[in-house]
Amino acid sequence: MLQKIFNKIDCEQGLNKEDLVTLLKLENQEDLDVLFSKADKIRQKYVGDEVHLRGLIEFSNYCRKNCYYCGIRRGNKKLKRYRMSIEEIVDCAVQAERLGYRTVVLQSGEDMYYTADKLIDLIRRIKERCDVAITLSIGERPREEYERLYEAGADRFLIRFETSNPELYRKLHPDSDYYERMRILSWLREIGYQVGSGIMIGLPGQTVEDLADDILKFEELELDMVGVGPYICHDGTPLAGNPNGTVEMTFKVIALTRIVTRYANIPATTALATLRQEDGREKALQLGANVVMPNVTPVKYRAMYELYPAKVCIGEGAEQCRECIYGRIFSIGRPISKGYGHSFYPTKKVCS
Repeated sequence: MLQKIFNKIDCEQGLNKEDLVTLLKLENQEDLDVLFSKADKIRQKYVGDEVHLRGLIEFSNYCRKNCYYCGIRRGNKKLKRYRMSIEEIVDCAVQAERLGYRTVVLQSGEDMYYTADKLIDLIRRIKERCDVAITLSIGERPREEYERLYEAGADRFLIRFETSNPELYRKLHPDSDYYERMRILSWLREIGYQVGSGIMIGLPGQTVEDLADDILKFEELELDMVGVGPYICHDGTPLAGNPNGTVEMTFKVIALTRIVTRYANIPATTALATLRQEDGREKALQLGANVVMPNVTPVKYRAMYELYPAKVCIGEGAEQCRECIYGRIFSIGRPISKGYGHSFYPTKKVCS
């Protein structure tokens, strides 16, 4: 059975849910090594050896939503809140470009203080001063706002769905709707964005079958970027006391995401590095990932952007973070891209 599935991978035939469940249940290290090697070869064939760096700017930890797993949820009254000014954000983008990053990711909670007009001003000012692609990760907005932000110069949009199981989604998101999230992903594609989404691995109530469905959903949506990282429990949430997701399952999901999607940009996430600090990112890059997102948020804010506790690198300045990331990537013999790292899908429109 397993050899038949491996042969399908070698012949680049599609994997079905049963195949994915079988592979997600693998425990034997020799079998896993075979799977990871195949994923890495597909990565090399479809997206190449270069690692693409995205400068992450976490510009606000205010959020109007109350998702049960998230440390910056509206109901977390113990969290100290912050908002960066437009000038601070632009300065971070300038620094990111100076450090060699050709994409900046503007990420926040769902903070409606930043109106469409403010964000349009921000995007235009960054584009005037920097030669970078802009990814927005700011949550749910009306379609008209997505259209205006795209027209202002935003290139990509990242909005995760966390699980493709509608019932599990409902249990974890008391004020969000799964089908609305899917509708937004459709809007973003129609507008012209390069679209990213993703999931958490190890959520309470999540099954291996759910993860298989998630991977098939990535393929169905033809996502330009897929972020998969382990769930890390935060004591300031209603899910306090639950176990974290595992590094081992995260590696399997990254590998299978690469095999199934082929062209997607896949980051080696900070959450993964938090659970496996010694080599989490490096291992992910060796089994399918091709993106790393070094943090350029000012150090004085980083600890407050606490999606989960004990995040790595919160005390490192942007330049120190860059040196660490470069060293880790070079240690596994991979080059760093000097380009924007746009979508690899051959039929996708690419903005410049």
